[in-house]
Amino acid sequence: MDMRARNQYLKVLQERYFKANSKKGKSSILDEYCRNTHQDRKYVIRRIKSPIPSASKGRRRKEIYDSYVKAALAKVWEIFDYPCGQRLVPLLKSEVDRLRKFRELLIPAEVAEKLKRISSKTIDRKLKHQKEVLHQERKYRRKSNSLIYQKIPIRAGNWDRSLVGQVEIDLVEHCGASASGQFVNSVSIVDVATGWWEGEAIMGRAQGRTFDALTAIRERMPFDWIEMHPDNDSTFINWHLVKYAEKEGIIFSRSRPYRKNDNCFVEQKNSTHIRGIFGHLRYDTDKETEIINSLYRGELRLYKNFFQPVMKLKEKIRDKGRVHRKYDAPKTPYQRLMESEQVSKKTKEHLQSLYLSLNPAELKREIEAKTQELYCTYEERNKAEALPFKRQTPRTVTNYMTQQPVVG
Repeated sequence: MDMRARNQYLKVLQERYFKANSKKGKSSILDEYCRNTHQDRKYVIRRIKSPIPSASKGRRRKEIYDSYVKAALAKVWEIFDYPCGQRLVPLLKSEVDRLRKFRELLIPAEVAEKLKRISSKTIDRKLKHQKEVLHQERKYRRKSNSLIYQKIPIRAGNWDRSLVGQVEIDLVEHCGASASGQFVNSVSIVDVATGWWEGEAIMGRAQGRTFDALTAIRERMPFDWIEMHPDNDSTFINWHLVKYAEKEGIIFSRSRPYRKNDNCFVEQKNSTHIRGIFGHLRYDTDKETEIINSLYRGELRLYKNFFQPVMKLKEKIRDKGRVHRKYDAPKTPYQRLMESEQVSKKTKEHLQSLYLSLNPAELKREIEAKTQELYCTYEERNKAEALPFKRQTPRTVTNYMTQQPVVG
């Protein structure tokens, strides 16, 4: 029982209390009220003997801008593309008469005069409900993608993992703790069937530079592209790549929005081949870009593709809430290309001669030396700034080669 109900109940019993002739009758009324409301008896005695205040009706100011003015105001607000109150005030003073002349506003002269006198704060207060309704309509309105997004089909997995030439593409930012200004970005590409990986560093996110990086990577790869599959980043979803794919006869697909697993193969390589080597520092100079590209075009790609085995998932079985995965024998991307029948004999001979000329220990030392050079360049550039509490250093290949024990 709330306070209003208790007051009403007390008012009913108050009449009976004062009409009771005996002390016993008054006591029974008090017992009834205390039993039903669970209030203290002494408090009830004080309340029942005092007059109960009635709900006073406060004086309301006369409403000047009534519903007629509000409706006309909403109409003008819609005509002028939903401006704020401060921007709508001068429009009301100059355009209300013209709108009445064009019969866009069918309002009497009294309402028109009120519209001309209304203040900006009153406008915002009167249009509060209309703004909430408009916000809800925009919030739940179906988002319409541009024509280019409708042109590129969506692929959500279902790759043919035996077909060489299906590549996934992603962009990795080397912005550190701040994404402001220009900084280095790595274009990362991996083949779904073999795990062959390539990278290229560019300054910024310009579509032209990204296109040049993709064409340079395609020339380095030892097989032809059948399909390229980026995410929904506008760096890749542009008419440069659409026309290029149509011209070269390459299938162009994209991931679903906000679904990282649609690009799972290249996301794995981003962690081990890029972040594991260069860390999470900010690189934003031409010298740093040159050092990163020298690794991408030379030692790093050779070391990863010729001497880093890749395991491919064969099957995945769910048993009583647990998922059991089975993998094939680990093989390097080079070995998988040599076993593939889709690669020409000439390409295989070139890869074999290149493999025989490589020394993995020397490649590893070169990678670590260039990684150290990159970090020295970073420190030299930032020596005037205070170092963070926990200094971030690029992880070397030695750290990456430490394998984790197999679980389960």
